[in-house]
Amino acid sequence: MTTDGFTTCLWFDGQAEEAAHYYVSIFKNSSIGRVGRNVEGGAGPAGSVLAVEFTANGQKFVALNGGPQFKFNEAVSFQIFCKDQEEIDYYWTKLTEGGGEPGPCGWLKDRYGLSWQVVPDRLIDMISDADQEKASRTTKAFMAMSKFDIAALERAYAGE
Repeated sequence: MTTDGFTTCLWFDGQAEEAAHYYVSIFKNSSIGRVGRNVEGGAGPAGSVLAVEFTANGQKFVALNGGPQFKFNEAVSFQIFCKDQEEIDYYWTKLTEGGGEPGPCGWLKDRYGLSWQVVPDRLIDMISDADQEKASRTTKAFMAMSKFDIAALERAYAGE
């Protein structure tokens, strides 16, 4: 087994190359790698894209044109931990534009139906605080949000 970690394979229906370029455009430390094409008698028309390797935010992916059989769902999501509201706003905007959908509690679906959680990096500390009142106030506040508002979470945490 390789020691380079895991590569996540994302299944698309003819949109693999487009999706790879989309994700690379959003995240820093990203690039397109090898592009595999179908051969005569393959899974698709000869010369069409079968798979695209790409890196997004340092994470390795393969976008596979597997066909219409499978769709993304919320059982798998990617978490983006953000240092400030500007980062949250950036990722939220980029990932919901062009047909994405906002969801509850920092969750959203991008234009391809892939689920993301855009989360303040301090949230886990806040909701797991030993002071149960702080944790409870913060949890109650975030449960009422779609896109996270860090200032509102901080106020709830502080009891303001």
